[in-house]
Amino acid sequence: MSDQLASGAAAKARDFLLELRSEEIPARMQAGARASLEKLFREQMAGAGVSVGAVTVYSTPRRLALIAKGLPDATAAVSEEVKGPRVGAPPQALEGFLRKTGLTAEQLTERDGVLFAITEKPGRDTRAVLGEAIPAICRAFPWPKSMRWGKASISTESLRWVRPLSGIVAIFGQDLVECEVGGVRSGYATLGHRFHHPGQITIGTADDYVEKLRACHVLVDHAEREGMVRELARAAAVNAGLVLVEDEGLVIENAGLTEWPVPLLGRFDEDYLEVPPETIQLTARTNQKYFICRDGAGNLANAFVCTANIEASDGGAAIVNGNRKVLAARLSDARFFWQQDRKTPLSVHAEKLARITFHEKLGTVADKVERVAKLAEWLASEGIVPNCDPALARQAAELCKADLVTEMVGEFPELQGLMGGYYARAEGLPDAVADAIRDHYKPVGQGDEVPTAPVTVAVALADKLDTLAQFFVEGLTPTGSKDPFALRRQALAVLAVLQENRLRVGLKMALAVEMARGVAYRAGRVDADSEVYAAQALANLGEAMPVDDVVWANAEERKQSAVTLSMHRAVDGTEALLNFLAERLKVQQKEAGVRHDLIDAVFALGGDGDFVRLLARVQALQAFVGTDDGVNLLAGYKRAANILKKEDWQGADVTIPRSGDEDPLSGVDDPDMREVALARSQMVHPADYVMEPAEAALVAALNKAQPAARAAVAAEDFAAAMAALAALRGPIDAFFDAVTVNDADANKRATRLDLLAHFRDAVQHVADFSRIEG
Repeated sequence: MSDQLASGAAAKARDFLLELRSEEIPARMQAGARASLEKLFREQMAGAGVSVGAVTVYSTPRRLALIAKGLPDATAAVSEEVKGPRVGAPPQALEGFLRKTGLTAEQLTERDGVLFAITEKPGRDTRAVLGEAIPAICRAFPWPKSMRWGKASISTESLRWVRPLSGIVAIFGQDLVECEVGGVRSGYATLGHRFHHPGQITIGTADDYVEKLRACHVLVDHAEREGMVRELARAAAVNAGLVLVEDEGLVIENAGLTEWPVPLLGRFDEDYLEVPPETIQLTARTNQKYFICRDGAGNLANAFVCTANIEASDGGAAIVNGNRKVLAARLSDARFFWQQDRKTPLSVHAEKLARITFHEKLGTVADKVERVAKLAEWLASEGIVPNCDPALARQAAELCKADLVTEMVGEFPELQGLMGGYYARAEGLPDAVADAIRDHYKPVGQGDEVPTAPVTVAVALADKLDTLAQFFVEGLTPTGSKDPFALRRQALAVLAVLQENRLRVGLKMALAVEMARGVAYRAGRVDADSEVYAAQALANLGEAMPVDDVVWANAEERKQSAVTLSMHRAVDGTEALLNFLAERLKVQQKEAGVRHDLIDAVFALGGDGDFVRLLARVQALQAFVGTDDGVNLLAGYKRAANILKKEDWQGADVTIPRSGDEDPLSGVDDPDMREVALARSQMVHPADYVMEPAEAALVAALNKAQPAARAAVAAEDFAAAMAALAALRGPIDAFFDAVTVNDADANKRATRLDLLAHFRDAVQHVADFSRIEG
């Protein structure tokens, strides 16, 4: 154990400037480089005992700069104290301590019978500390991509930097911090703008660094350059009577590509406007880093804004003309793709999907499209997606991936779906089909638009459910922080579509069918009848059979067994996927402010995977437990549950089935059997048993509240179900106040425990109150 005691008077404070100059630093790396430079600098200073206050970091394409304010001239002297063995300890202990500290026995200090090693460390010149820190920072710098250069590059010990390091400015106050990194020595000189001021500039102190470089056409403050790009690009568009399409990513990128940004407006041939506007914008943005403009009516204009790195003598005319020619070549390619792709119908394009592997275990994209088409048609025909034409849903699903093989999407993968929608519309297909093809990938992230058009909803939901189902049935599930197939994002998208459109779908069966279909297809059994059989049989399937343990006598037996195996594998996969979706929903609802214990209380009841119904029940439960009735009923439930647990009492055989959704009488057609079932749900006492008033009141309340709550749950009126439970609050409180449960009379004790079990089960039919905190 050591104890450091600072000593000495406060040192004079000075500012420190560090500039690391190199060839062009990619714009995408500059933000990370700024953060890394500050982090490494603070770590080096902290390790040397130098207190660091405000630090400012700048970046341009050619330099990283750091200014640290108010560093002390020297570190403080410290006294380091290490506790050793007690006086009279065995010689081996003393010898070991001396070896550890490097001192002799005479140099140790005794205090209260304990030996201490006290080492005085004088303060160090901060400039010397900085001289050691700069090379360490450079060698530890975590560039995403870096290189070695020159003769030294033959050694793996040579410096790696994003581009060849060409200069270092390191000034502490007015003094040079001497150091050398990769053969580059520090100095006072830097360089200005590559064209406007290519000569050297001498920096005196950190205070004059920014303004001296500004005078030489270098704006070192990245935020200032971003502001210039943003405002001047907008002004260039306004001066031409246009509106700039705002793009903050382009603002940052253009600021990272220039040291003296000068936005300029140019024009391209209007003929190129026949190409879809998204294509023009993507071409201009991705390939050329240009902004695009719209006219007053909101239509794409034949104008672009590029950002020069120089104030040209001709006002930028030559720069604009050069950029116009480059953009024209890009747009010419895009127009060619647009024209060529439309010569082939989407249905013919879709035939090529059989040559594209979706996943090595999941077959081709054509296989996926066939599954999605069947599922989308089913969602529509079953009325799960209201007002959706099954034929249109199937047609849209069959064509939704066709644009993946087009020239345009091959050049710009970001346009998949979007281009399919354009091609479908140009081909004369129904608008609902074109819109579904265009939007079936949505939502692709948080905040993205959620589809609401019926055909689009059917295809979007089918596509995402199929992806989840097939990956899960093959065991390709997310693990920890790894999610290579973005299944968490797909799950959140499914939940968003369900919630936004209030879709009532039993996901348990839908997912099982989709999984069974996929496994059967991949096993070689593709006839529709076997799929239907597999789907129907899943509901009655018991324990799943481990597929890997099955051995077939021959290929034909394997084919005939495909349906059975698909059922068994689908059972396991469905359970895992439902749990996965439920966990995603829980996280989503927690972030929205819903109590996690209430979510668990409802989800514990299980069900068929209708998440809209589950959320409605959660919302009703949250409203209920916030009332006095809810709080007191929960307290009564926990008291009853604790007594039953302590007594290990299971109660009479009157427990309601714990699915949480169905009325136990709904499937009973025989009138006599209905009477039996109803009697089993009522609290029955021995004929000779005389109830106390509080018992009788609770029995009456239960016999009234339980059927009412059960009927409300069956009708999905969860607020009414909670209201029915609220009627139990007074009777259960009165019961505990007036009745002794563990009576000496065994008959009374058993009857009262049964009554508490009946109360517990009545409450748990609405939610698992044991999971609610409080």
